[in-house]
Amino acid sequence: MAISLNTNLTAHERVPKAVMTLMGYDECTALASVLMLGDREVDDTVTTTAATDGRDEWYNSAFVDTLTDPELRFVVVHECYHKMFKHLTTWDHLNAIDGRLANMACDYVINLRILDDIRDRNKVAMPDGGLLDDKYRDMDVAQVFNLLRDDKQQQQQQQQQQQQQQQQQSSSNPTGTDTPDNTSGGFDDHDWDGAQAMSEADQQALAREIDAAVRQGALAASKMGKGGDNRTVDDLLKPQVDWRSALQEFVTSTCAGNDYQTWRRPNKKYLGHGMYMPTGISETVDELVIAADTSYSTCNPRTWRTILTELVTVCAVVKPKRVRILYWGSSVVGDEVYDDAEINKIHSSTKPVDGGGTRVSCVTDYIRDNKIKATAIINITDGYVGGDWGTWDAPVLWCILDNQQAVPPTGKVLHIKAGEM
Repeated sequence: MAISLNTNLTAHERVPKAVMTLMGYDECTALASVLMLGDREVDDTVTTTAATDGRDEWYNSAFVDTLTDPELRFVVVHECYHKMFKHLTTWDHLNAIDGRLANMACDYVINLRILDDIRDRNKVAMPDGGLLDDKYRDMDVAQVFNLLRDDKQQQQQQQQQQQQQQQQQSSSNPTGTDTPDNTSGGFDDHDWDGAQAMSEADQQALAREIDAAVRQGALAASKMGKGGDNRTVDDLLKPQVDWRSALQEFVTSTCAGNDYQTWRRPNKKYLGHGMYMPTGISETVDELVIAADTSYSTCNPRTWRTILTELVTVCAVVKPKRVRILYWGSSVVGDEVYDDAEINKIHSSTKPVDGGGTRVSCVTDYIRDNKIKATAIINITDGYVGGDWGTWDAPVLWCILDNQQAVPPTGKVLHIKAGEM
């Protein structure tokens, strides 16, 4: 068993020691319950550094041996923050778009938080390879992801222009290459697959456990007069968010089309003229599905009409080929399809249908039975669904009205106070 150069303890001994030391810091009093969630192991077969699936954590012994004690404590808090923010389930749709950028966006957000929450560098210090940039301060993961994606696309375009110039100046037959990516991807691994492999019941139970741990820790810190300046915990306890911004971020980050070019496939149109040019590729948004709960328990039509109006504004940017509105209760009772030229008329032309009872799985059944290929799904409901959340095959955003206790097992959740709309 390897011994660290920084201590006479092994990695198997240093990791739990780091956890206990953190729990003794005033700044971490509110984190104590979250630090105790899940299993924590030193296992060299799982990761070469550190990793989490949103519940459990793994540490590589060789990696731990390279870290000072403050750096190891930073890594432990880093994994704890991934769990506390539910990154591996909330932002899985970003991972499906670009896993590397999703990892980076999550790290940029929480590294700033950690260094803000624990300012003493004798307590925590970010290891080499950590991602930190103050320009991302006060942004969420989707905002950072979108900026990183824009940067990547600009780099690709610049490289393509350089290659085009080289082609014009050279008579040789060059080979196209991808844009080199020398940016650090962070020092830890994010086990997105492991998070998604959890059953719906396990994901729902974990979400409740995390929320309870955050509240329990905050209560303990308050009673002891410690940890009152932990902005992360304070923000996690806030029940309300800017739902319009969050709605826009989900749609744009999940559905935004992307036009780009690749040199890997030469454009046959120009090859015949002896010119090596890239092939254009277009990723378009085929269909955005909006599922509106019109059961007896759902609040008045004015609320979801307000949401529909906001969605129309977002669609003007995303430009989907079509928007489909499904009205549902115990079954799907309305199916309206709007092509791109009709989307701006949704809020005035839609005709809601009373759905009766409440059965979320009727929506997923309907989507599958009718072979609807949704790029993303937005479900507007009050969340009183009796434990039936359906099984979704596309990224889903839950707009839950006036029901903070509703915690869907999958997808991103947006709690909305209808009275403040």
